[in-house]
Amino acid sequence: MRNHTLVTEFILLGIPETEGLETVFFFLFSSLYLCTLLGNVLILTAIVSSSRLHTPMYFFLGNLSMFDLGFSSTTVPKMLLYLSGQSQGISFQGCVSQLFFYHFLGCTECFLYTVMAYDRFVAICYPLRYMVIMNHRVCSILATGTWMGGCVHAIILTSLTFQLTYCASNEVDYYFCDIPAVLPLACGDTSLAQRVGFTNVGLLSLICFFLILVSYTHIGISISKIRSAEGRQRAFSTCSAHITAILCAYGPVIIIYLQPNPSALLGAIIQILNNLVTPMLNPLIYSLRNKDVKSALRNVFHKRGFAVENK
Repeated sequence: MRNHTLVTEFILLGIPETEGLETVFFFLFSSLYLCTLLGNVLILTAIVSSSRLHTPMYFFLGNLSMFDLGFSSTTVPKMLLYLSGQSQGISFQGCVSQLFFYHFLGCTECFLYTVMAYDRFVAICYPLRYMVIMNHRVCSILATGTWMGGCVHAIILTSLTFQLTYCASNEVDYYFCDIPAVLPLACGDTSLAQRVGFTNVGLLSLICFFLILVSYTHIGISISKIRSAEGRQRAFSTCSAHITAILCAYGPVIIIYLQPNPSALLGAIIQILNNLVTPMLNPLIYSLRNKDVKSALRNVFHKRGFAVENK
């Protein structure tokens, strides 16, 4: 009988096939991460400070900004540490936390995109009853449901992954603790965790994407029935930002799943797009063509400048 030493720390080997580019990636990802933090904080500030933005659509947008802040912060700070030449180690508990919050926030955001599609469906298809249907109670229930659903999903995946014994190599061949990178290091049978993980993540993504398609099919039918071109343009403009955000979130995932034999580097690039680039783009997508958000931000900066002048 062989003696096994239980793993207490994992070593993150980093982004595959990128040796020697650590300094370039450090400055690139640092810039993207700072833009992500700044953009989402500004969106949250605008929504909280402006009473005009206290509507269901902006309530869910505020939730999205919080998730984007958390989602990017789950993996990026540790990645920046080892890109800067510091320790590549992460404690066992840190790895568990990273995997949990990655799937918790990622799944919750997937649910939130679905809820936001439903919100646009009600706004376009039932405009006169919109505020009655999407009242404060319904919005709170939907938001809480996304949080609870994501939490249950993450608990299942994290429990199945770390109920296994890790007693062999501690080198994670990736830049953060994700299930496909961690499971090969387990000493026991990983088939159950692999099947449940693949089924759970894939099935939830497909269900959410299908519900989003159903919502936008009904929205498209309703918009086509609007007689005036101005009315159609106005209706479409309320949905365009959300459609763009969905394409940014689901597009990279669809691309990688269409590849018959995706490379490790391609997988890492896709996840970096989801973890860092999409959260950075969301504030731009929702603010560039949105007069209400831009007006709220101008008022915030005006008040700040006025307060500084008074001092």
